[in-house]
Amino acid sequence: LGNFTLALARALGPGGGVAGVEGEAALVEWAGRNAAANRIETADFHVADLTTDITTQPWRRARYDRILLDPPRSGALEMMPHVAAMGAARIVYVSCHPATLARDAAVLVHEHGYRLEAAGVMDMFPHTTHVESIALFVRD
Repeated sequence: LGNFTLALARALGPGGGVAGVEGEAALVEWAGRNAAANRIETADFHVADLTTDITTQPWRRARYDRILLDPPRSGALEMMPHVAAMGAARIVYVSCHPATLARDAAVLVHEHGYRLEAAGVMDMFPHTTHVESIALFVRD
């Protein structure tokens, strides 16, 4: 839907650019409509299965200085080599499952040279066992 992508594009303003990647084509279509409705022209949206080889995707060949990940509960383990290869100096990882975030964090730190800079948990769903975890990784 563009929840993070559109907010980031608006924050960066006309000089910035943001690419949103989602596995569900219908959600990418909605994100495009949301961008148009909000007059945001610096956001591009792409459909891709991020658990597969994405090296041939045109958007993948671009240079990104920051990456925001918001994977499903299963995490982003298959994506870690691709994310690291993009060379971003900063990665923000938002997770609805702290265990998969911890697993993927270990891969980013121990295999790809990132450092965990900050982390936190938000209880967005009181009276349930669900929390949102957020971690910032940096590469010097």
